This record gives sequence, structure tokens and C-alpha cells, in this order.
Amino acid sequence: MSSSLLSVRVQAMRFEAQGIVSVELMSPEGVELPVFEAGSHIDLHLANGIVRSYSLLNAPAERHRYVVGVLNDRNSRGGSRYVHEQLRVGATLTISAPRNNFPVDESAAHSVLVAGGIGITPISCMLNYLRGKGKSAELLYCARSRAEAAFANELLQQSDVNSHFDAEKGGPPDLRAFLASKPKDAHFYCCGPTPMLNAFEAICAELDLPNVHIERFAAAENVEAVQGDEYVAELARSKKSVTVPAGKSLLDALLDAGLDVDHSCREGVCGACETKVLEGEPEHRDGVLSKAEKASNKMMMVCVSGCKGRRLVLDL
Repeated sequence: MSSSLLSVRVQAMRFEAQGIVSVELMSPEGVELPVFEAGSHIDLHLANGIVRSYSLLNAPAERHRYVVGVLNDRNSRGGSRYVHEQLRVGATLTISAPRNNFPVDESAAHSVLVAGGIGITPISCMLNYLRGKGKSAELLYCARSRAEAAFANELLQQSDVNSHFDAEKGGPPDLRAFLASKPKDAHFYCCGPTPMLNAFEAICAELDLPNVHIERFAAAENVEAVQGDEYVAELARSKKSVTVPAGKSLLDALLDAGLDVDHSCREGVCGACETKVLEGEPEHRDGVLSKAEKASNKMMMVCVSGCKGRRLVLDL
């Protein structure tokens, strides 16, 4: 697990929308928490043994607390269900320090933010941060219904914030028309359910938009972390050689070899296991690295990614 774990107390829990609660976390000793950037997330190590990542939605300037929003996912594997049904105010939790795979580019002339459902958690933080810096930014907030849209009342009172609720509009938003109407040199950000993210990425590629950023809460598809052929992972710092047999993930092979590898989601979406690649060509299967980052083959997520050849050299 993460090498920088923190102990926090659940200070407050609040109903934010149908199926969504916010959880406010503070240090039991009242000390400042590690600094974070807009777009960051933390891992919650829950008492049922499950570790889940949640985006921080409060202002980065707030050092006394972290606030996350949690959707009671109908397909929950135990994480969000535990938060909604068993987590209580006053409980103590172990969390990771914040990580950011979804940073905002403050140099952008204009930022276009698109949120779907619970994807509003990092997006609202990013919007408020950019506005606070005097930057040009707009938001399209999509949800199945107004009742399921957390923080909608305060967000929709702001300028350049538009909403699309399927129940009121009779169907999903026309993302192609929306994106095509924006300046091509803008930076485009999206966080939401997998079908929306896939559509957003495809449309941005069709429109040849150069500055596209997404954040996934779940793997893009059924990610298979293992592959059919055996390969060797050479560890430069540890001076070890680990054989990764067919049918086994690289992460599991490293852990079984006694390596202390930071990891969390095991789905290639949280970024905890990001590892530097010194030689070899990874088989990238994560949802964190951009296309350019994957093409460079300088980093990989060892929980789901593998090897295209017979050998990788890692900075471990």
C-alpha cells in the first residue's frame, strides 16, 4: 500500500443529492493536512479491508480538512456501500496522501469542464480554483436527474455554468455540438461514467482537439491485468530479476518477490503504482496515462499493464 498513510477522523457526513454523501475528514490532533492541488484524490482504507479512491472537492487552500463525495454505486463491490451504510461521524480512517492525475493547466486561455454525475467532485474543485485565479472557465454539468446532481444549486448560480439533466431533456447531451462550439485551443476536461468518458474522448479526437484531459473512476473496460506470455522484470535499484509467468499480473509477481510496491485500486485508475520504465516496451492498459505518455514508454502502472516483449527494466 501507499508509503505515506495518514490517520483522520470523520468530522461530518452530509446528504448532497440522491445517492450521494459528502464526507469531511480532519486530523484528530487538529494539525494541517498535506497540501493538495485541484483535481487530486485520496485513497480511503475502509474497515472492511477495501481501499477506494475519491476526489477532493474542497478548496486546496483549506489545509485543515479534506472533503470527498461518495456515490452509492449500484454496482458497488463494497466500498461506496460501506461508506453509505456503515461509516459514521467520529470514526477514524486511514487515508493516503493526495495524488493528482488530473491537474489543471493554469496557462490555458480558456478551460471547458464537463462533469457527469459524481464526476462533479473534482470538476467543481477545478472550476472554483480556476475562477479564484481569475482564469476563464466554463462548466457543463450533466446528470440523469436534478435530484441526483450534487452541489447543483450553488454551481448553477454561477456564470458560464450550464446543466443537462436527462430526465428533463428527454435524453443525453449532444456532446459533439457542445465541444465543436468551443475554441480549439481551449483545454477540455471531463470526469464521469465510463460511457460518457469514452464518448468525450472519441469526439475530441474527431474534432482534433489537442488539449484533452480525463479522469476515470473505473477502468475503461474489463481490464485484463495478465497476459499469455511469460516475461522478465529486471529491477534496477533492487538488483533483482522477477519472472512474471503467464496468467499473473506484474504487481502480484513483484509483491510475491518481496518488493514493497505502492498500490491501491488494482484497476489502473488511481496512479498509486506508477513506476518508471528504464528499458523495454510496456503493454499499457491503464486509464491514467495520456496517449503521449503511453507512447513515450517512460512510465507504467504495474497493477494492470504488462510487457509487449520478453523483458522490462524498472526503476524499483
